[in-house]
Amino acid sequence: MASNLEEELSCPVCRDIFRDPVLLSCSHSFCRACLSRWWTQKQIRKCPVCNCDSDRKEPTCNLVLKNTCEAFLLEREDVCQLHSEKLKLFCLDHQQPVCLICRDSKQHSGHVFRPAAEVAQDRREALRKSIMPLQEKLKLFTKVKEDLDLTAQHIHSQARLTEARIRKEFRMLQRVLRDEEEVRVAAVKEEEEQKSLKVNEKIKVLDGVMAALYDTIKSAERTLRCKDAAFLQSSSAAGTEQQRPLPELPQPAAGALIDVAKHLGNLRFNTWKKVKQVVSRTPVILDPNTAGPGLFICEDLAAVRRGSRQKLPGNPERFESEGIISASRGFTAGVHFWTVEVADCSSWFVGVAEESFKRKKPIQFKSGLWAVCFSKEKYSYFSPGAPASFHVTGKLQAIRIHLDLERGKLSFTDPKTLKHICTFSHSWSEKMFPIFYVGGVKSMKILPSEGGGPDDEDSKE
Repeated sequence: MASNLEEELSCPVCRDIFRDPVLLSCSHSFCRACLSRWWTQKQIRKCPVCNCDSDRKEPTCNLVLKNTCEAFLLEREDVCQLHSEKLKLFCLDHQQPVCLICRDSKQHSGHVFRPAAEVAQDRREALRKSIMPLQEKLKLFTKVKEDLDLTAQHIHSQARLTEARIRKEFRMLQRVLRDEEEVRVAAVKEEEEQKSLKVNEKIKVLDGVMAALYDTIKSAERTLRCKDAAFLQSSSAAGTEQQRPLPELPQPAAGALIDVAKHLGNLRFNTWKKVKQVVSRTPVILDPNTAGPGLFICEDLAAVRRGSRQKLPGNPERFESEGIISASRGFTAGVHFWTVEVADCSSWFVGVAEESFKRKKPIQFKSGLWAVCFSKEKYSYFSPGAPASFHVTGKLQAIRIHLDLERGKLSFTDPKTLKHICTFSHSWSEKMFPIFYVGGVKSMKILPSEGGGPDDEDSKE
């Protein structure tokens, strides 16, 4: 009976138990892979049994037959293929399950047996233990993949946002250039109109004088053609006309032409000076890739504010502390200074940190960091030594940082009163990065440098 059932559950093509059976419109079933190979070889879509055309591009899965075959295979695995008895024992010598008849057979004479269920339980437990490290590793790989997926999304988002900001900035510059172009073209046209008017007025006067002279000449020529008597009668009048004083010839006036040099001389430089009036240079640029998850950076990368926590890639440069961010560029030599507006911050610190300053939790503020801090209405400064507090009259609206790597000096001053706050002395060997912390829900801004042009360097290396 088992043999008949196995035959009923066998594929007509491969003669084995159905694997992923599919059903044709003619009611015959086949393994999906077998039918696909058959159709590929024959290059026709017909039933391998009855040769009927198949009206389905993708045969339907025979779910009932599939479940029956899977159940049959599971049951057959627990039955001895030789004796059709339950596999209740496990031969430790041959490392295979056997039935009671197999145990007493010559093939297994003198072998050691254990209950199959007991061996299975032991091996299941061993397998569970063996896959535990793999499961932990899978969790780690899953976490890394999630981070990479987030990084890929963030890269795409950053690229689109950066592209949009670039286009916006260039549209602004193009608008400034177009406006300046219109002003300069209008100036040329105005000068053309004014100078053309003066020249045309002179031409008009000359036209009148020339017309009068022409009439006089014509009159004299007619007199010359007269008979003697008539000539003598009219010559005195013609002579009187000719003796009238002639107007002086107009002399070329200086500055009559378009002042091309004024309009084209140093045109690019003068236009650039106009552009400088509407743009500014920030001596320190914030790096969004270092920003803690609670920070939002403005479009010009010169201001930052606190907000709700974001889900950001955990790249090595990023601070885990929500309110910390560093500059995009570090310094190894030279003199550098920048001013930070802190009036809106309820708590903050500004300063510099070594490149090796720890960015992941727990952050050690006493190692590799030199800064001035404001918290709980008190001012303090901290460095690798012990922190110390200091008093300020009123509340600082801004703070100016001056880093002199040649002399090993870091100074903080109040730019409003020019009052010195504190100075650190240290011989720095690492690249030093400007660093900022914003507390509460307020904002902090790096002020533009005075002069503001692309060639103005607030920091020299």
